[in-house]
Amino acid sequence: MNSPHGAAVTAEDLGLKGPRGWAFRSVSVKAEPGSLIAIEGPSGSGRTCLLLALTGRMRPTEGSAEVGGLPLPRKMAAVRRISALGPVPGVSELDPALTIAEHLRERALLQRRFDGSLRALLRPRAERIAAARSRIDTALEAAGLDVAALPKQERTSVRDLERLEALRLYVALALIGRPGLLAVDDTDLKLSDVDRTEAWQLLRSVAEAGTTVLAVCSQAPEGTTAVRTTAVENTSTAESTSTAEETGTAERTEMAENTGTAENTETAGDTGTADDAESTEDTTESTTDDEEGTADAIAETRRA
Repeated sequence: MNSPHGAAVTAEDLGLKGPRGWAFRSVSVKAEPGSLIAIEGPSGSGRTCLLLALTGRMRPTEGSAEVGGLPLPRKMAAVRRISALGPVPGVSELDPALTIAEHLRERALLQRRFDGSLRALLRPRAERIAAARSRIDTALEAAGLDVAALPKQERTSVRDLERLEALRLYVALALIGRPGLLAVDDTDLKLSDVDRTEAWQLLRSVAEAGTTVLAVCSQAPEGTTAVRTTAVENTSTAESTSTAEETGTAERTEMAENTGTAENTETAGDTGTADDAESTEDTTESTTDDEEGTADAIAETRRA
């Protein structure tokens, strides 16, 4: 087992609140460098939001956290520099039309452009190409992706990869940057039992090589340290709706009791109908605001 170069991850009572309420709350994590930590829970329990928060892509609302000694949310940009994302739907998806070679070449060029030293940039072109090829080969080997065994080898498009092969490509691309923390979403999604076992073996081997790994899943395999997320019940909207309904009913009842004629009773019914229509319009506006807020949050995450 190699010496860990990964980032330690700690969190205490971490929570994140969005436009629709709490995504997750009261989450605590403690992972040493080179650990494999499963973020386990049902869909909709805030697993992906927790993953993005711990990699500096989403801002937590409460609690405290550190990644590689960098406090969150104060050092989110620094945490992004030492962490890498595997597959995260809507955030780090690969272009299905591009080939494996194109994705690898693009990632190597970006890595050299933004993370390379000035001396490395001034090296002869042949040396730069050789260094990039070496880094790519090392990442592919660590991810267990045998490109030569694919029908079109490096010219294979992402859309033609099996789910496990695509996961290996995501991991290889992430490892090109030699991150201290690797985050993988939906690890066990659409995998057979055999492929699921291989996927966890892959992530375990990456952790044993020294990189800290966070992996979202529905159920962690036995022997894997897991952090459990559960759906947070957001009751504020329901309470407000219930209160409004009770108030409206009481007002309409009082109006009907205070009038002794059928005409006044009819007027009260018409007023209630108008109140219901106005309440429906307000609810529609609130829903639209929530959707716009969610879209803004996703856009901000992609920019980060």
